[in-house]
Amino acid sequence: MPYRIRKPNIFYGWWIVFSAGIVQWYSSAVFWRGFPPFFDAILSTFGWSSGATGAAVSIQRSESGLISPFVGTVIKKFGPKRVMAFGILLTGASFIWMSRMQSLWEFYCAITILTLGMSFGTFIIFLAVVGNWFQKNRGKAISVLMSGAGLGGITIPLIVLGIEEFGWRNMIFSVGIGFWVLGLPTSLILRGDPEDYGQYPDGEKRNNQQSSDNKLDSRDSGFSVKEALRNGNFWKLALAAGISQAVFTSNLFHLTSFKEFGLTTAFAATIIGLSWWGDILGRVVVGFITDKYDRKFLLTISFSLLTLGILGVSIIGSESEFILFNRNLGIILFIIFFGLGFGSSVPLRLTLAADYFGRKNYGSMVGILNTVGAVFGTLSPLLVGLTKDFTGDYIYAYYILTFMMIFTIPLVISLRKNN
Repeated sequence: MPYRIRKPNIFYGWWIVFSAGIVQWYSSAVFWRGFPPFFDAILSTFGWSSGATGAAVSIQRSESGLISPFVGTVIKKFGPKRVMAFGILLTGASFIWMSRMQSLWEFYCAITILTLGMSFGTFIIFLAVVGNWFQKNRGKAISVLMSGAGLGGITIPLIVLGIEEFGWRNMIFSVGIGFWVLGLPTSLILRGDPEDYGQYPDGEKRNNQQSSDNKLDSRDSGFSVKEALRNGNFWKLALAAGISQAVFTSNLFHLTSFKEFGLTTAFAATIIGLSWWGDILGRVVVGFITDKYDRKFLLTISFSLLTLGILGVSIIGSESEFILFNRNLGIILFIIFFGLGFGSSVPLRLTLAADYFGRKNYGSMVGILNTVGAVFGTLSPLLVGLTKDFTGDYIYAYYILTFMMIFTIPLVISLRKNN
């Protein structure tokens, strides 16, 4: 009798995680982490001020925050497939328009469309869907999903080379086409609640009696939106996550800042790319340990590392020979801790939201948290850009961000389990 190879029975939720992770990688590679080289090239081409151009990206952050709370509701009404396909179509179109723009108002319009597309086509929709397909392994699943975003950071040197070889317009046009090629097929893979397809979170097997007994503990368990908004833990987590988001979005100016601090373009791009290896490592390591240790304790460590990372940026620009402010030390702190701190914090804070407030309205909870993050993400590019315009130096903005990041540590420590 011939030996028959049994095909592995992979829970469908993991197919969603892996396919969504690819789109997360791409959106990170070309925008969340990979846009600074485009931003630098656009500034050089048109000569717009750092404040005016940074304001356009700030608008993207603020509009994203306004849209985010409604993504969960829209998903429930139209289903994740249609919502993601709509978002991806708009995202691709916005990059194509950006590749042909000739004026600042076109940049603002393209960014506005990009905001709508990204809000419905990436990140929040993936978290909402993955959060429904996993419960016991939610931390691991979100870590794997967000590891895709971490991988995007290491492509920055390639984007710099591509812009130098083919020009930023051709590169950004290709980015738009790439969103359609990767995103539209992925939208067909997304599914809503696993119960609607005869499955249960984490691939658990249940009989009819267990299904009835556990229904309240899965889809219908958790806080309402109003209850969460009245909870002190929610606002502590939101504020701490928002500040970390502000520190991260300062990366829009990292390449330009490092060049002003005296680093070459190639070297600046290299150390930025190296820092994102730490981002990947942080997300992967958290995936293995997040379901075994206290997530509040792990998030405290993550934010401490991110504090050291943004301090490193301040030291790079300090121009001091004193050992505590030596540029080489600043470069080392940035490379090791900036990506590691932020990358490890992302799956932790997203999973903590489910731990504290349940699965029932997870998509809306994440959307509201993203709104708070968007407020801080809006202020960060404005802070850095306007600081440069008014003082002639980027360094003071990084001092402010360092002190803000220190404040997140006691906020996380003060979180208490909901009764």
